[in-house]
Formats: sequence, structure tokens, C-alpha cells
Amino acid sequence: MPSRKALIRRPSPRLAEGLVTHIERTPVDAELALRQWERYTETLRAHGWETVEVAPADDCPDGVFVEDTVVMFRNVALVGRPGAPSRRPETPGVEAELTRLGCSVHHVREPGTLDGGDVLKTGDTVYVGQGGRTNAAGIQQLRAAFEPLGARVVAVPVRTVLHLKSAVTALPDSTVIGYEPLVDTPSVFPRFLPVPEEPGAHVVLLGGGKLLMATSAPRSAELFARLGYEPVPVDISEYEKLEGCVTCLSVRLRDLPDLRA
Repeated sequence: MPSRKALIRRPSPRLAEGLVTHIERTPVDAELALRQWERYTETLRAHGWETVEVAPADDCPDGVFVEDTVVMFRNVALVGRPGAPSRRPETPGVEAELTRLGCSVHHVREPGTLDGGDVLKTGDTVYVGQGGRTNAAGIQQLRAAFEPLGARVVAVPVRTVLHLKSAVTALPDSTVIGYEPLVDTPSVFPRFLPVPEEPGAHVVLLGGGKLLMATSAPRSAELFARLGYEPVPVDISEYEKLEGCVTCLSVRLRDLPDLRA
């Protein structure tokens, strides 16, 4: 049976200092952000996911966006080298937890940079955004780690958003969804479905056709419901002020080894 664990990391008290790149900075309510994070993690657990909390990184304002620290393919973890130097201290705690969980751990080395938010997996295809926080050397190292396991790695240019998954994610049938004005090359995806709102481009697959998504995309939720999916909305307004989305706040671990065997 596939595992259903999700790595999470609670927000730093310095969350409001987090990086912003493509949007104007607006005030972040840290207390509200903590409540929203707690509700997000409760929602994961309510839908059958065991949350695994990584050690806090209180000196790292962006540490809550744990997805950027690692990319998983099967039971292999590629610990990233964040494109923003201020985020590199986030990775040791994540690596320690992955090792404890029995993952095979690899690393992106200098001069490579790789943010997990730039990586979208659909089946054995791994799309990797290049041009922002992830560079060509990082993609080359990802190929070296995952192609021997059967991955097909496709580089995708990213110019208008922070990460590839700021623009696109995928439905359970592998249809890639995105807010078209922010998708540089929709033609790279065999099946692409435009959504009516920017936050509607971000879904986490909870299983059973359920899609975790932001409350800020009600028209996209209606679209997904018409397609036969069940939207599960959560309010992440404070993280959206920092270019975050529902995928950024966890790393879903679906292929972990059973350490009880």
C-alpha cells in the first residue's frame, strides 16, 4: 500500500519577513497565519494523511514552505539547494526527518540550485521549472538522480512567477491546470486546462478525487466539481501574501518503505 505521510513545518515567528519576488509586499498577520497552518494540517489528517512535523526553523522566515527543500521520486529524496541563499539553512532539518523515515537521500550540489516548488510530477513525468530559483545545473542533477529510476524529466521555462507550481499543478488524471496569463508555455503539457483564477491553479491530491485548494478560487472549485472532483477548500490568505499556495506547505510522501518489515 502506498504511504500517506506529509512533511510539514510550523511557521516561523518571523514569517512576515518572508521573501516576495513577483508581487507587492503586504502585511502578514502571523497569528492568523498560524491558525491557517493548523487548519491546513488538520485538513490533511482528516483526509487520511499522517503529518510528520519537521523540527522548527524559527530563524528562517520561509521555512513553513517546506516543499521547496526536497523533491521525492518513489522513495528517493533529492534534497534541494534553494535558489535564495537565505533559505539554505532550511534543508538540514528536513534531511534528518527523511533519513529517519527510511528515504534514500541525495543532494543538489553547487553550482546547482533547485527549489521543490519548481517540480511537478504526473506519473513518471517530472516537469522542472527553469529560470527562477532553479538553474540548469540543478536540473541536470535531478536528471541524474531520478532518470535511472524511470523518470522522464522535462525542463519548462519559468519567467512570470516564482516557481513552476506557482503557475501549474495537475489533476488526478494528469491534466495540467493553470491560470493561463501566468503559464509561459502551456503547449509543453499534453493536456492543459485553463482555470479562471490564479489560486485555482494549485491543488493537492488528497486521494479519492478530493482536491485540497484555496478558498480564494471559488470559480475554479466549481469547475473541478463539474469535472467530478470534490474540492476541499482551506483559507491560506496569509501565505498567498508571500507567494505561497497549498502545495508549498507540505511534502506528500507516497512511496516510503515500510520500516516494520
